[in-house]
Amino acid sequence: MKQYDIVIIGGGPAGLAAAVAAKEEGIDNLLILERDTELGGILNQCIHNGFGLHTFKEELTGPEYAQRFIDKTEELKIPYKLNTMVIDINENKVITAVNEEDGIIEINAKAIILAMGCRERPRGAINIPGGRCSGIYSAGTAQKFVNIEGFMPGKEVVILGSGDIGLIMARRMTLEGAKVKAVVELMPYSGGLKRNIVQCLDDFDIPLKLSHTVTNIKGKNRVEGVTIAKVDENRRPIKGSEQYIPCDTLLLSVGLIPENELSTKANVDLSPVTGGPQVNESLQTNIEGVFACGNVLHVHDLVDNVTTESINAGKSAANYVKGKQFANGGIEVVATDGARYTVPRYININNIDKLIDVRFRVGDVYKDSYISVYFDDVREIHRKKRILTPGEMETVKLTREMFEKYPECKKITVKVEGE
Repeated sequence: MKQYDIVIIGGGPAGLAAAVAAKEEGIDNLLILERDTELGGILNQCIHNGFGLHTFKEELTGPEYAQRFIDKTEELKIPYKLNTMVIDINENKVITAVNEEDGIIEINAKAIILAMGCRERPRGAINIPGGRCSGIYSAGTAQKFVNIEGFMPGKEVVILGSGDIGLIMARRMTLEGAKVKAVVELMPYSGGLKRNIVQCLDDFDIPLKLSHTVTNIKGKNRVEGVTIAKVDENRRPIKGSEQYIPCDTLLLSVGLIPENELSTKANVDLSPVTGGPQVNESLQTNIEGVFACGNVLHVHDLVDNVTTESINAGKSAANYVKGKQFANGGIEVVATDGARYTVPRYININNIDKLIDVRFRVGDVYKDSYISVYFDDVREIHRKKRILTPGEMETVKLTREMFEKYPECKKITVKVEGE
């Protein structure tokens, strides 16, 4: 059995940033395992710009952003295995993986960083009635077809879901000559970033139909059209509001799910809200020496935030290998009253140098509201926001001085308040 200090599962933006950080902390005996044919993860197919504004202070495309970290990985001589599928992790941090070259391999790691990313929710998870005809793709699959394979999925397109991938593909399909007839969104608000609504829909006169859903798919061999309908406050279709749209392609942008089958096998506690691991301030899970970062932890809107988080995970894993213990538990962080979840879930003040970022998402659209943070029953932060939307991640910074101010604090609460 091969022995490594740190094994990083996933060679996308999260895994690469974590590996670089761990190496720069002095850990030489580490390994990246990646199931794809090359490093870079999902960024390789995200050829649009808008990446890197925070990390590199310049605007890059997805492949350019990924290449910065791939180059750094090569420069630091960090070893990695491609085309390698991890099939099991146990609580003793023994990893079982398989590839064509080595066959089945077992690796014992002192620390593991989970950076497997996320996958798209498929049609089967949302139960749309209609035939099982061709022409139905997830938005990410269509993105790979167009940007990497050079293949157009169709010419007349309806997109269900207004997440960022769906919005970006509305623009991409339009630029490639397709007609995007509508972006249909179940909720009364878009799930994507405001800038993507403007740049991808408004700039191309693509209609966004909020509080609508697809109620039927027509077609035997190929999609011929879809029926959409308005929904009520309980998200049920309203009879009489149906509208038929002829099309040959339906793209689904209906949510992302963290890839946590391996986490489950390692008995990592998962959040019922995000589907990702519950972590402390050092991004350690409930299993000692197992850390998590990136979209496998919670779905991010900006890759720059993935990088920041993953660098912290890499540093924490390196410190763990050097002998530092990150106690589980600590002060519990609770999301309530509009806030859906927080990362981290627990905070141990002894592991905080100056401050810690607590990230969260809201569950609805709030205008002229306040983000409030309570240490037990005392409100410490009360920050006004003109608008809060589920599509944009929020961050509150908790300083060490705040924790020292409340030495007996048992619970930190993050909430949305009207005043």
